[in-house]
Amino acid sequence: MDMTHYMELLADNQPWNLILFMAIPVILAETIAISELAILYTRKYSGGLWKLNKVCSILAGLYFTGVFSYLFVNVVIPLTSGGQWRGAIDVIAVGFYLLGVVPLLGMALLDMNLIWKNKSIEQKLKIHAFFVGFFLVVAHVAMIFGMLDPRLGSGTEGHSHMDM
Repeated sequence: MDMTHYMELLADNQPWNLILFMAIPVILAETIAISELAILYTRKYSGGLWKLNKVCSILAGLYFTGVFSYLFVNVVIPLTSGGQWRGAIDVIAVGFYLLGVVPLLGMALLDMNLIWKNKSIEQKLKIHAFFVGFFLVVAHVAMIFGMLDPRLGSGTEGHSHMDM
């Protein structure tokens, strides 16, 4: 089975690529999501959980902006200019992975008080929760498409369902 560039990136240079491109962003995002649920439930806008949520949001946003920049310059531009994409599934997997920069950077900017400065805490919490959900959706779409054989749907499958 052929791999998408997304899966190939994670599989290469083990375990470092997996740690740098998957584990760190996902652990931060899951910490944000879990702490966000507790904050939404308790409405406690101070304390350790609140601080953990803010620190993880800022770290995730800044970290993933670096990941996005690195991959865009070193992967997306060369693949595009060289015509090396492995079909629509490949583009969707990589594209949705990189789209994660929007909600992660949005949370960071919100928590650094660089955007929506005049919103109430409740309004900011709603925006923050939207960004969390947005990230979870794009990350899961990237993972699902990333695990597919990029030849699916391109008419070049050429193997039986028994191939593994």
